[in-house]
Amino acid sequence: MSATQHVASTLQNAVIIKHYTLAFLTRDQNGCNEVLLGMKKRGFGAGKWNGFGGKVEPSDPTVADAAAREMTEEANITVHGSDMQDKGTLVFTFTGKPEVMHVHVYQVTKYSGIPTETEEMRPQWYQYSAIPYSSMWSDDKYWLPSLLEGHKIIGQFDFDSDEAKIHHYVLDTIEH
Repeated sequence: MSATQHVASTLQNAVIIKHYTLAFLTRDQNGCNEVLLGMKKRGFGAGKWNGFGGKVEPSDPTVADAAAREMTEEANITVHGSDMQDKGTLVFTFTGKPEVMHVHVYQVTKYSGIPTETEEMRPQWYQYSAIPYSSMWSDDKYWLPSLLEGHKIIGQFDFDSDEAKIHHYVLDTIEH
């Protein structure tokens, strides 16, 4: 079964689906590709480097607008939903928890302002070759390199209840 089919089946059979966004700001800095990551300071994922994102709110006009709102709230920069590039879908499950996290993944290159620390995140630029995968969610090393190479992704990661160990995953990358 392909990752696309696996994800579709999981979402169809889910009791509770929670929609989230995850966005990565990238830039070319003097010929080096960089990505902005944030150190999560509180809540789910605290102590890990990650992209920027969160819950899709009913007041968000689109999912891309939700991604832009979250990036603005978490990094003090201005981005627009219309500039968000859809990079795919990730689904996360956790043993013993009925909800499924449906994460809409984006990349953005246009922004204004200087990324600065907020109550929730401490942003920092990383060259692609220096991304701190060992301090990130354990699934990131499987799909983030493909996203940064310009591919779209679709995948599902099934975590143990400890939210650390992956006991199963499927992933497809789509050439772009």
